[in-house]
Amino acid sequence: MKTLILYATKYGATREIAERIATQIGNATLHDLKQIDLPPLADFDCILIGSSLYAGSIRKEVKTFLAQHGPELQGKKTGLFLSGMSAEVSLKPFEDNFPTALLEQSATWAFLGGVFDPQKANFAERLIMKAITKQSGYVSTISDEKIEQFTAQMKA
Repeated sequence: MKTLILYATKYGATREIAERIATQIGNATLHDLKQIDLPPLADFDCILIGSSLYAGSIRKEVKTFLAQHGPELQGKKTGLFLSGMSAEVSLKPFEDNFPTALLEQSATWAFLGGVFDPQKANFAERLIMKAITKQSGYVSTISDEKIEQFTAQMKA
């Protein structure tokens, strides 16, 4: 099964997660949605879509992709994943950001953790992170266990 992993990232955590998924899935093509040269979706049996989540919203690149190519995803095996520092693991961010039809057809969805790197964050982001989590240094909550569960469900 040929798999395309589409992702949008602000600081790189979603790319890191996409790369880990690709390693486990095998025969996968990675594509950053900031690039304009989108591979032909018809060439792939399975399409995974990932985005970082900030203040409850996915990246605009994913929103644009879904608006332009949503109908092309029908009949494809799909999976959705989000990255971020939220401890919330619920369907709500998926329901708020993805079309209902895509959610209903997706084999799985998962929140796979995130990374906070103060060297990449601006002053306001560092301030918010420190106020909310009491953390000011590098933090990674990317879960290899959740990635393994996600890829196992996609392979099933």
